[in-house]
Amino acid sequence: MITSLHGSRRIVAVAGSSAVVAVAAALLAQGSASADVLLKLPSQVQSQTLPDGTKISISRVNERAIIAPSLGATPLHRAAQVSAKYQVTTSKKAKIRIGAGYIVGCQVSITGTSVTPGVSGQDAITSATGVNAITGGATSAGSITLGAGQATSYFINNVEKADDFGQQQQTTNVDYETTNAKLSYVNSQLQLTGCAGYAQARSFAVIRVRTSNVDKQVTFYGKPFSIG
Repeated sequence: MITSLHGSRRIVAVAGSSAVVAVAAALLAQGSASADVLLKLPSQVQSQTLPDGTKISISRVNERAIIAPSLGATPLHRAAQVSAKYQVTTSKKAKIRIGAGYIVGCQVSITGTSVTPGVSGQDAITSATGVNAITGGATSAGSITLGAGQATSYFINNVEKADDFGQQQQTTNVDYETTNAKLSYVNSQLQLTGCAGYAQARSFAVIRVRTSNVDKQVTFYGKPFSIG
């Protein structure tokens, strides 16, 4: 009887140890699943020569996105912190304007999506893939609400400056007059709500270069990435 009881105690002790290990493993797995995910995106360069012979080069480097767990564990919310650095160089001094931002889509591929800036400062989103496009009143807040099949855009910067008549206005563009313009941002917030399915984002920059003879605008796209 004593031997049998001792053996039973040993079995219970081993079983208890196994339970503790199992619980610890489950907690570790849960912690890993809820950790931030870092996405490093490829650097890109685009070059061209303007009709007056001015050579321009546009580059995007150090682009990354930190995808955070959804708040309250709800599938309708996405959060990310985005970073990148742009550089625009010209072979001679020019007026350079940079507007950097992101296209965000819900349950739709945004690989073929393009941005067409309008005169009002808002962006029209168009796509060859059948996106139910909506006009984005792009701001620097990065707080977006989308339903299935929708896409929109927003700009990173929100700059206050005087217009031609001296009145203060808000703009999403940053202006330079140089041969080497740089624009960077670190851990800017991107928040998406209302999307029950998969969501994607894609960086873009609208670059405008003006010389004494040429006024050229180029849209420079990054690689699409998943935000959950």
